[in-house]
Amino acid sequence: MEQYNAINWNEIEDMVDKATYEKLTSQFWLSTRMPVSKDLSDWRSLPSIEKRLVERVFGGLTLLDTLQSRDGVQALRKNVRTELELDVLNNIQFMESEHARSYSSIFSTLNTPREITEIFQWTNSNELLQKKAKIINDIYKDGNHLEQKVASVFLESFLFYSGFYTPLYYLGKSQLINVAEVIKMILRDESVHGTYIGYKFKLGFNELSKTEQDKMQTWAYNLLYELYENEIKYTELLYDEIGWTEDVKLFLRYNANKALMNLGLSPLFPDHRDDVNPIVLNGLSTGTANQDFFSQVGNGYLMSIVEDMNDDDYDY
Repeated sequence: MEQYNAINWNEIEDMVDKATYEKLTSQFWLSTRMPVSKDLSDWRSLPSIEKRLVERVFGGLTLLDTLQSRDGVQALRKNVRTELELDVLNNIQFMESEHARSYSSIFSTLNTPREITEIFQWTNSNELLQKKAKIINDIYKDGNHLEQKVASVFLESFLFYSGFYTPLYYLGKSQLINVAEVIKMILRDESVHGTYIGYKFKLGFNELSKTEQDKMQTWAYNLLYELYENEIKYTELLYDEIGWTEDVKLFLRYNANKALMNLGLSPLFPDHRDDVNPIVLNGLSTGTANQDFFSQVGNGYLMSIVEDMNDDDYDY
């Protein structure tokens, strides 16, 4: 008879698993508790060209989060080193679904039903978006476990950032603050996800022979080049009309280097944090206004009001 074993959280194989799980659960949040409606005045004052930009970058981010929650984490689950790693991946998978839902929460607040339909039509038919999703998903389907981790880190730590630039720019100018706060919550999650998956990659990478390491490293850089070339075209499509393209490209290269460092690989581009648009950095580093416990979750996060139950609550 097959034996089923209960996980013993008192016997931890890798303390990084436990620390990551606790970090992620301490950051737990839900998009429905973010007061995005407070940004309606800012939204209505934006020029149409800027509204379309926000809509399209969020549509693209929705696609990538959907891919990660449906296919990405599922691929990673097939090759874990420890039992607790599965629980960390369970948390990551749920939050990727919540990230995707958060954009729909923003759309339902800021946009009409017709506009929302148009956003998803654009997202689901855009060739550059579809290409990067296919590149990543092909690796999830057919790559080995180290290649899958590289693809996951590049998605989490690099490909999201052409979209993240826009809300961070507005936040740095004190516009769309609550919308941007949602993105900061997502950013914080993705930072942990990329670091953790990168750590698991390094453990496997260090077990390879020197020849295998060289081959793996070459493959990773080639993948990054392929993704970067497509991302440049996507960035030009989104930002040429508004004039932000070169700043966004620099932001992409900066984050591509961060993705490589998460994998323990050397940076590829010469761009550094000091080169990034200071308005975006200001948005990225905006601190929380409150110093109570819930400020650790987010600036504008709304906790539900909880009341004690009594006997009358059971009268239906």
